Amino acid sequence: MSDDRRLDVLRAIVEDYVQTQEPVGSRVLVERHALGVSPATIRNDMAALEEAGFIAQPHTSAGRVPTDKGYRMFVDRLSTIKPLSSPERRAIQQFLADAVDLDDVVDRSVRLLSQLTQQVAVVQYPSLRRSALRHLELVPVGDTRLLVVIITDTGRVEQRTLELDAPIAEHVVPELRARLNAAVAGRRLVDLPEPLEQMALAFVAEDRPLVHRVVRVVEDTLAEATEERVVMAGASHLARSGTDFSQTIRPVLEALEEQVVLLRLLTEMAEDTAGVTVRIGHENQHAGLAETSFVATGYGGDGEALARIGSLGPTRMDYAGTIASVRAVARYLSRILAG
Repeated sequence: MSDDRRLDVLRAIVEDYVQTQEPVGSRVLVERHALGVSPATIRNDMAALEEAGFIAQPHTSAGRVPTDKGYRMFVDRLSTIKPLSSPERRAIQQFLADAVDLDDVVDRSVRLLSQLTQQVAVVQYPSLRRSALRHLELVPVGDTRLLVVIITDTGRVEQRTLELDAPIAEHVVPELRARLNAAVAGRRLVDLPEPLEQMALAFVAEDRPLVHRVVRVVEDTLAEATEERVVMAGASHLARSGTDFSQTIRPVLEALEEQVVLLRLLTEMAEDTAGVTVRIGHENQHAGLAETSFVATGYGGDGEALARIGSLGPTRMDYAGTIASVRAVARYLSRILAG
């Protein structure tokens, strides 16, 4: 049997099953696809694909459906990803460009991707530790309180308030603000501790306690685990895919409610150097997501992505369309943050 023809048969089965949700038989393949061989040859090819574990028969006298292994072969051999149309690209750009801040950008992105794919969309907030610092602002609030504002290159803003034991010397705040920004502006936040400590040494001894407290606030903010969070939209789309799951969608919904599950998946997928990563079925390594596929890619940053965005749905998904949508939204999201 020709490997190329076997791949053509598998591709036809996947495409038909994704479109119809009905098991695919040899007669349907002959009628819908110009495979150039006889029905008997197609039946032989399907038998070989089934033996190899790429397709399966859900019940006696039924056609065949793709397995996780079959979907994986199909995705790995996708030769072309249909680009979004010009109107779709303009709509994405305009919708995201109207965002007013980082929270709005993330919220718009997750809702937009959910609408495009008709699946669950997940957007990870830009990691604070992988971002670069744009500006540090110090604002006295009364005599013994100091507001520390951290602004990153992704538009993320973190605020912390320092309660001081003594009034702030009038000359210290402007000098500290200037020295802080000279030392750290443009640096990745993960690389800040050393320059911050070096900067503190430039102050006279009597001012250093305040300087060290500000430095400690910045460092503590970078270390907070709360920076790792995700936003999700479109869980209701799973209800329309209920028949794609062997029992109910409840295990999927329960898994999605655990942010730690999604964060772990996104972190694992970030280790893949491919532009877009696809996890299929049991590759997700979580019982509740064993009948789903997750398509994700990174966004932001010139070399290393700041975070990831993805779409999750049943394994019977339009992989080419989902990959195109995820990639397009990630590209525009990156442009918005860079601007």
